[in-house]
Amino acid sequence: MDGPLSTGRPDDERVVCHVDMDCFYAACERLREPALVGEPVVVGMGYEPGDTIGAVATASYEAREFGVESAMPISKALSALPRKVDAARDDDLDVAEAGFYRPVDMAYYKSVSREVKDVLHAMVEGRGPDGDDGVVREVSIDEAYLDVTGVCWDGAVAFARDLKTRIEAEVGVAASVGVAPNMSAAKVASDYDKPDGLVVVRPDEVREFLAPLPVDELHGVGPVTADALAEREIETAGDLAAADPADLESRFGSRGREIHEHARGRDRREVEPVGRAKSISSESAVPPTRDTEEKRDIVRSLAAEVAERARSKGALYKTIGVKVVTPPFDVNTRATSLSGPVDDPALVESVALDLLREFDDARVRKLGVRVSNLDFSDADQASLTGWDDRETDAVDEERRRRGQTTLEDF
Repeated sequence: MDGPLSTGRPDDERVVCHVDMDCFYAACERLREPALVGEPVVVGMGYEPGDTIGAVATASYEAREFGVESAMPISKALSALPRKVDAARDDDLDVAEAGFYRPVDMAYYKSVSREVKDVLHAMVEGRGPDGDDGVVREVSIDEAYLDVTGVCWDGAVAFARDLKTRIEAEVGVAASVGVAPNMSAAKVASDYDKPDGLVVVRPDEVREFLAPLPVDELHGVGPVTADALAEREIETAGDLAAADPADLESRFGSRGREIHEHARGRDRREVEPVGRAKSISSESAVPPTRDTEEKRDIVRSLAAEVAERARSKGALYKTIGVKVVTPPFDVNTRATSLSGPVDDPALVESVALDLLREFDDARVRKLGVRVSNLDFSDADQASLTGWDDRETDAVDEERRRRGQTTLEDF
């Protein structure tokens, strides 16, 4: 196995979600530019006139209809789907058969990803076994596994639907969610009905669900392995499940037995987090408002929630920040660094309110509070007298100059 083994909980008791954001980079660009919704969008590098090297990072589903795919050379993508701006200038091109191209903006995508991951971490609280918190394993910028065994199978559909709804309502992007009794099957389920899919496969349905699928849709089966299996007339997960595991192991090593297990709906890997959380935050969307007292009341509530969550996890924090989102989706963040890690709910509130003052006259649609630079050690708390805003101010000023979101930690 390529992961830790289960400690003994039966598969039919486990509830595992795989969350996969749909065309994430393109979705982020649409979040920033709502006019791109419904249009073919390609995110990549090398499409500007004079560029000779580049590739597609993400293509929206509308762009895929023209044959544009991820990792495709940008020159080939432009042949299949010219840029709108070029089509508007060339009588030989049809604007209706053209798309929008945008450069990769990883800092922005990471900021949106953090919002999604914040929702995931909030959603698993109290949903582990025996009322403990569930587990989030962040796999990449747009993908994560959740162990929410505490919701039980009777509540799996409602949980998955609520999860999708919260991501879209609080962040503005769509996710496909697959629910199954293990990581491998959950991954297949999330891919099954994209985009914006929700597929729940109960323990007694896994083998039947997987059987007709091509083998390359299984975890651990890439194109080379799929070709080698096809030489043995193994083309579906059902064929693989019925194959001799000893023969598979002799051909593919230990991975042969692993993919055989996956084809049979078995996967003993535990959902385990990758490292500790780097921040704890909470956000609240509101009808656009300029009311100063309303904004302050919301921030007070968020500050109390964040401080309590940090204390419950045994986390001290060195940075306190706020997020203020103004219509349509302009993200502003401000933060203050302390001289050392603290656990002080009153300080979180006072700092957050102080940072909010800059936006007293602003019309806002979402507010957030975050503590970051977490410390899980038992070290003594630092003095509260040593404030250091210099790094924050310098970073924010440079990012404001470039028109970017401030403070990378947010």
